[in-house]
Amino acid sequence: MGPVLVNDIPAHILFVHVVVVLVPLTALALVLCAIWPSVMSRFGLALPALALVALISVPLTTHAGEWLERHVDSNALVRKHTELGDELLPWVIALFLAAAAVWWFYRRAARRSPDAAGATSGTVATPTRVAAAALSLVVGVGAGVQVYRIGDSGAKAAWHDGYSATAHPDRG
Repeated sequence: MGPVLVNDIPAHILFVHVVVVLVPLTALALVLCAIWPSVMSRFGLALPALALVALISVPLTTHAGEWLERHVDSNALVRKHTELGDELLPWVIALFLAAAAVWWFYRRAARRSPDAAGATSGTVATPTRVAAAALSLVVGVGAGVQVYRIGDSGAKAAWHDGYSATAHPDRG
């Protein structure tokens, strides 16, 4: 499905940075675009494009992570990280679908009339905009929380026995 090694380094370690940056960034952009049409007018097609890149990065990272899991010692922390990682894809699919819907509804409203899209005022809260904002907030927060949980469990799995709170005497 994708590379598992990059310059003899497990690709998961590199790919995870894309997910950690893009998923919360997409979630934030989605919420802002859903709440303020003036922000959506600036983002345009970049919103669903950003969500698509985030969506593509998740299975690539997961695939590389599953390869890495087979090449490290198995323990409860690694298994927990793997389980949590498997739960991110549905959130990012929802993030992509919400971003595409917000973009599509904005485009449809903008075609009808520039003021209907709220490009200048943005003060009219239609039921569709309220629903889109609420859904975007739920999906965005859910995806962000899941990324945090996965990252926290991954850090614990990677560093649980290779870190000391006190410096080694010979290293100052």
